[in-house]
Amino acid sequence: MGPSSKNSFLLVLSWLLILLGAPALWAADAVPDVPTFHNNPRVAVVGEQDVRLDDLKNPQIQDMMQRLHSMQSILLKQRAIELLQDEHPEILEIRAPRINREDIFRMYQEEMGLEDMEGVNSAAVQNMIRNYVEKLRRDAYLKELEERYQFAVDKGWVTDYFKAPNDFKLVAGIGTAMLWFKPDSQDPRKVFLMEYSDYLCPFCKKVQTTLNLLRQRYGDRVQFGYRHFPLHKEAFAIAEAVECARDQGRFWEYQMRVYNDPQAFKNPETHFKTARDIGVANMSDFKTCLQEGRFRDRVQKDFRQGIEIGIQGTPTFIIGTYNFAESTIHGEMFSGAVSSEQFVQTIEKYIELSKD
Repeated sequence: MGPSSKNSFLLVLSWLLILLGAPALWAADAVPDVPTFHNNPRVAVVGEQDVRLDDLKNPQIQDMMQRLHSMQSILLKQRAIELLQDEHPEILEIRAPRINREDIFRMYQEEMGLEDMEGVNSAAVQNMIRNYVEKLRRDAYLKELEERYQFAVDKGWVTDYFKAPNDFKLVAGIGTAMLWFKPDSQDPRKVFLMEYSDYLCPFCKKVQTTLNLLRQRYGDRVQFGYRHFPLHKEAFAIAEAVECARDQGRFWEYQMRVYNDPQAFKNPETHFKTARDIGVANMSDFKTCLQEGRFRDRVQKDFRQGIEIGIQGTPTFIIGTYNFAESTIHGEMFSGAVSSEQFVQTIEKYIELSKD
């Protein structure tokens, strides 16, 4: 076979390989594209219907996928820095602020509510401070890692293909939730933040300050609601008392008093004193309401419907677009100590989505 015939043969073979999905022979020296994998691949075909990965999600699976992605993301950044540090030592010059005594003292003041270090030698306080310092160190390390990695990306040393799992959108009913703002059927707010809480949960107590600030900031655009998710017997009784106060138009006043000092409400007498203090008009009816368990079914329904949508602990928040006509929220779930930054970021996202 002569040179020209050989070249013709290779050309035809190359075209055949292209049709079959193989790379052309003359492209052997080219750098292949990095394959891009779909975030929502097809996992089965049932009849003529595709079943995709997102169809197999629920709030618990989504939470696990996000946790896994976060851990893998940290490993990716660590590996990238490890591979780059010899050739680009300047990447190691980025350092996060160090922890100092003022950080610890500020924590003691904020968490313990004290103005001096008296009592710092108690075992409970030392353990709290130790945990706080460990958290500060981890947060500082992760911030440093993120800044180094972003520096490498900005320099073009890293091309990042690692994608987070798709958002999981759930549909949650408003039910008998207590709403912060009076419902307006003419011009309803487009975004909803629903809280499921337990009155004896310390994180539920702590997040109330953040929620109050969010109500002030987004009062014209976001509706806020509260549903009960009591994980303790005493918390269930407190939730019933709050509903009895709600029956006389004093839900939020009573709820706020409870979160000011939750442990005090384990004592039944505190309920009656609080009801009087906040202006419950018919004290006889309030007492009867508690004794009869008038709103026990409502509290149980809140808890049961929370379980049905995947709530496992408190506090849990559902943030999403608000369908006033159907009395539902279409959005996503967050649980635990949600930061104010995460609240704002998620609310802003749904405000934008609600404009479409």
